[in-house]
Amino acid sequence: MKARVGIADVAREAGVSIGTVSNVYNRPEIVAVETRIRVLSAIERLGYVRSENARVLRGQPSRLIAVPVHDLTDPFCMALVQGAEEAAREAGLAVLVCKSAQNTEEEARYLDLLKEQGVRGVLITPKDDSQSFTEALQGAGIPFVLMDHDARPSRPRGCSVTIDDVAGGRMAVQHLLDGGHRNVGFVSGPHHLLQDAQRRAGALEALARAGYPATSLREPVCPGMTATAGRQVGKRLLSDPNRPTALFCTNDLLALGVLQELREAGLRVPDDMALVGCDDIDYASSASVPLTSLQRPGRAMGATAVRLLEAETMLDDGEHDHGQVVLSPELVVRSSSRRETSTAQS
Repeated sequence: MKARVGIADVAREAGVSIGTVSNVYNRPEIVAVETRIRVLSAIERLGYVRSENARVLRGQPSRLIAVPVHDLTDPFCMALVQGAEEAAREAGLAVLVCKSAQNTEEEARYLDLLKEQGVRGVLITPKDDSQSFTEALQGAGIPFVLMDHDARPSRPRGCSVTIDDVAGGRMAVQHLLDGGHRNVGFVSGPHHLLQDAQRRAGALEALARAGYPATSLREPVCPGMTATAGRQVGKRLLSDPNRPTALFCTNDLLALGVLQELREAGLRVPDDMALVGCDDIDYASSASVPLTSLQRPGRAMGATAVRLLEAETMLDDGEHDHGQVVLSPELVVRSSSRRETSTAQS
């Protein structure tokens, strides 16, 4: 096995001190141009790769950020990761993506790995209000930023980036009411998801402002947050004689599943049923009927989370004012909810 090239080998090859090699990496502006070129040439010839662990042991902050996500196939989660990677690259950092822990044993194993790697911090997208992992991170002295979840007073203190999902739900249902719909349905996954609960609260606000009671919001049972679950909802609605004339689905996959089922049954969208999704994933605009969707800025959220983490780890905790950033959604209106004339069923 070939021996690992160390910083001392580079220094010897370039004819400089180990400190000079370190300065080329960390403070290149203080190294003479000719010396810098000589050191970089030696690094290239030897194939030297500096050790992140050694960097951390010298008291320098790690350049590695961990991003556990709950679903590696979910387009919104991938938008978060993409935004985080872009911002990390600009800052000279790197992102380690992994699947979120599903239980306390996995959390403990992840925590050990994060401590071993000496990560700079963690960007977390909690699925619920469980605080065990954030408390464990705080206990281990590992900074974190919550994404798509607010750092409420009951949690350990930290930064967060959220989206105003109450405003989003209100915006989506108001759009359907403005289109003449009075029989509106709300399709979401498991109700323990905070974001779904907030969108539902916004939907009820829109109905209340229009003079409709909360009981007027139709809520078909939905087993999950996938296109398959959306198809199941669509199939059940086909046999409902009083089915809604419009649906707000809390992610685009659900809406696309409903759309597919309706189209296969010969129903017209939006004439027989209008659809609004959420997240504005890439597939939304290219669906058989382009999908109106509540655009949640996932890439901006990931990028903002990296910048908050970077700011926090550059200062002592006592000097840092934890940031709570709230981003605004935007409704992107397309053919699935827009008609030439407003002729909705009542």
